Amino acid sequence: MKIAVAGGTGVVGRHVVEAVSAAGHEPVVVARSRGVDLTSGAGLDDVLDGVGAVVDVSNVTTLSRRSAERFFVRASGNLLAAGRRAGVQHHVLLSIVGVDRCPLGYYRAKLRQEEEVLSGPLPATVLRATQFHEFVDQTLSRVPGPVAVVPRMRMQPVAASEVAAHLVEVAAGEPQRRAADLAGPEVHEIVDLARQVTAARGLRRRVLPVRMPGGAGRAMTDGSLLPTDDGPRGRVTFQEWLDGNLR
Repeated sequence: MKIAVAGGTGVVGRHVVEAVSAAGHEPVVVARSRGVDLTSGAGLDDVLDGVGAVVDVSNVTTLSRRSAERFFVRASGNLLAAGRRAGVQHHVLLSIVGVDRCPLGYYRAKLRQEEEVLSGPLPATVLRATQFHEFVDQTLSRVPGPVAVVPRMRMQPVAASEVAAHLVEVAAGEPQRRAADLAGPEVHEIVDLARQVTAARGLRRRVLPVRMPGGAGRAMTDGSLLPTDDGPRGRVTFQEWLDGNLR
């Protein structure tokens, strides 16, 4: 089966493309670098020709709810419409655990995207996953300099490669609407993981935790971003991932 990967050149998208091939399917990369624009729909009809399932892991880097929602709604609308025209049988969206319990603008935009997909014209599944192990590096890179300020946050990080493999398994199966939440094997405070990263890489940076204000800050610290039910769990611990990615 042909499985299209929207955002197939990104952090998780590259893993999804590899997982599609490993599972014996044919990956089709949907990305601007391949001549396809999700926000305008340009190139979608051609790239989805003969595709049986779509896995959407496309993303936009912003904390603005308006900007994120504009991207997610347009991208999903165009993917769903083109998928319907192409006869796609299953649309799979990657979302975030706790997206309905945290009032952060980006999370509200992802929740709106979930609603668009589940009310759209194609049989669909939304898979919510916790933050990837890579999220810690991304957080540290946002604040350069000798002091790294990170938010107070409880998280249960999961390997992007394991998320990718699960997405492909879901895409090859029957649509579920909401799949069980996927998370990593351990719960951590992000400040502890950030200190592990800086120590392992020999970085002379002091890591300071700061509580975010309002409801978003509460959700980040009270466990709202952790899964509440039993579900699939990754096996790769953060330390194992870090040991394999030291540079």
